Amino acid sequence: MGTMIAQTAVVDPRAKIGTNVRIGHFCVIGPDVKVGDDCLIEDHVVLTGDSTLGEENHVFPGTVIGADPQDTSYKGTPTRVVIGDGNVFREYCTVNRATEKEEGVTRIGNNNYFMASAHVAHDCLLGDRNILANNVMLGGHAHLGNDITIAGAAGISHFASVGSLSFVSAMSRVLHDVPPYMIVDGQPAKPRAVNSIGLKRHGFSKEDTAALTKAFRLLYRSYVGFESAKEQLLTTGPIRPVLRELFDFLEYSVGGQKGRGRDRRRKAA
Repeated sequence: MGTMIAQTAVVDPRAKIGTNVRIGHFCVIGPDVKVGDDCLIEDHVVLTGDSTLGEENHVFPGTVIGADPQDTSYKGTPTRVVIGDGNVFREYCTVNRATEKEEGVTRIGNNNYFMASAHVAHDCLLGDRNILANNVMLGGHAHLGNDITIAGAAGISHFASVGSLSFVSAMSRVLHDVPPYMIVDGQPAKPRAVNSIGLKRHGFSKEDTAALTKAFRLLYRSYVGFESAKEQLLTTGPIRPVLRELFDFLEYSVGGQKGRGRDRRRKAA
């Protein structure tokens, strides 16, 4: 089929556009943009700054990728956005490029789905196969793992980490790190249950779910404390990898400030 660019689109000749790319009407694509093969850029999309999109991404109308970070200390440093393959950005999503406070990159992995008006702030790092529903807001420097679902209008605090295979309920106010495999809900959001449905859908065993359920009860119902729960679960019987991942994540979280492990970076940022 070859690359097709609508006559009303404005594509800087210095932009690097792959093969079989379709660019719709009234798009604006800047000189430092790279678009991989088989991407579909629909009408009224703005790709600006030093932004790289991998292959087979689908960007819907009104989306803006690569604009300046919404950070009053930003002074025009040439930072980047790097996006992997197979992502979907529905209408009016925004992905801001990074500040100079960390690695200078806002990074998104593969096969993520961003529903309408989702916002990815500067310096965020996202893994693969995450779903962000309508109006989800990621604060600056937030990190997401893999296979996470964040329901509509949830807000993730700056420097927060969200563990893999967790579920964030709609309109939650996430001020603290979200442990992997857990469902969080509320304002502020707190762990409410193990994400047993997500675990089942991703092929985890009943034994994994049972071990995580025991951990949840010790940590969030019995209130025995982190160290006591860790000792009980990691010194008896076979240690399941899901438990090791959960406690490694929590150990990093409690080492930070205000329930956010990455908050220790704020002095440097």
